[in-house]
Amino acid sequence: MSPNANRMPLIDALKAVAAMLVLMNHFSSYGPLAEAARDYFPAIFNWFFEYGRMAVQVFLVIAGFLAARGLSAHGQALSGSPLPLIWKRYLRLAVPYLAAIGLAIIAAAIADRWMEDDAIPARATLQQWLAHATLLHDLLGFNALSAGVWYIAIDFQLFALMAILLWSGRVRIVAPALVLTVATASLFWFNRNPSWDHWAIYFFGSYGLGAAAWWASDRRQMSAWLGVILTVAIAALVIDFRLRIALALGVALLLGFGRRTGLLEQWPNVRPLAFLGQISYSVFLVHFPVLLLANTLYTQTDYDSSLSTLVWLGLSLAASVAAATLFYRWIESPEASRRITAALSWIAGNTLEIVRRVPLVGPLLARRS
Repeated sequence: MSPNANRMPLIDALKAVAAMLVLMNHFSSYGPLAEAARDYFPAIFNWFFEYGRMAVQVFLVIAGFLAARGLSAHGQALSGSPLPLIWKRYLRLAVPYLAAIGLAIIAAAIADRWMEDDAIPARATLQQWLAHATLLHDLLGFNALSAGVWYIAIDFQLFALMAILLWSGRVRIVAPALVLTVATASLFWFNRNPSWDHWAIYFFGSYGLGAAAWWASDRRQMSAWLGVILTVAIAALVIDFRLRIALALGVALLLGFGRRTGLLEQWPNVRPLAFLGQISYSVFLVHFPVLLLANTLYTQTDYDSSLSTLVWLGLSLAASVAAATLFYRWIESPEASRRITAALSWIAGNTLEIVRRVPLVGPLLARRS
């Protein structure tokens, strides 16, 4: 990969490892292939089943770290309305996400024809699709159409909450203090109550640790922010130890020290990790359709051994990465996303022009001078 000043190898490496752990968690959780893997290799695949999902904390902390970098690099408040930024974030997440939902629906229809398993989502309804498109599926009680899509909705909520808090502060010191206050409330109260896990406030502790790590890595205020991070997080762990929060704290400290020492943009210089980190969102999005198809093919074979299970898992993982590579190139990459967004805008604009020419309906949509 050519050098890019905007890439951070340490973040790419963390995202790559976290994406693979989440992938292994799902390949250890859903379908006959997962059952066979846990039967033949109980130690490692039960570990992936129990702990792989905690890699989500890595994404939460990194998201908060990068949100602070983009929204408030020097701890300043947002001067303008946060709504355009929130809309831009929605488009960044939703364009590839909705494409992946389409793939999941197709894969589920194929799997449902050849396999019976609880991992196969029920046939999608229009209301269910609309709930997913607006990222409200969990809040409205709809079953997920793909594994892990809850995280996309939470990521959007977290960014919106962060932007609103930074806009509300209006003062350089007050804005990050608001973020830290809400993160503290999350760590001490909301994150300890699973009934909040459909809302951003449940996860804002980890997200806020990431944001604080960015501000703490500023050489002018390292000591103060670092002290605040450690005090708040350790106190929350003393009151109620949660491994996920301990992991989030560790990642936040790694990012903070990495930026301060320069390792963030220099280490590790490993091309495969950089590549996997770059396509990690695509891996997250498309691996479930691949998982459904892999399980469908697996059930149609007569092979039933530890070796065949390993081979199927290896092929499935390779297929997931290959599919993610193509998905990133044609759907998720900034260039592809701009093309898709422009095409959708053109279609929407032309559709509106056609509707304006319809008698009775057109006058209602006429442009106002």
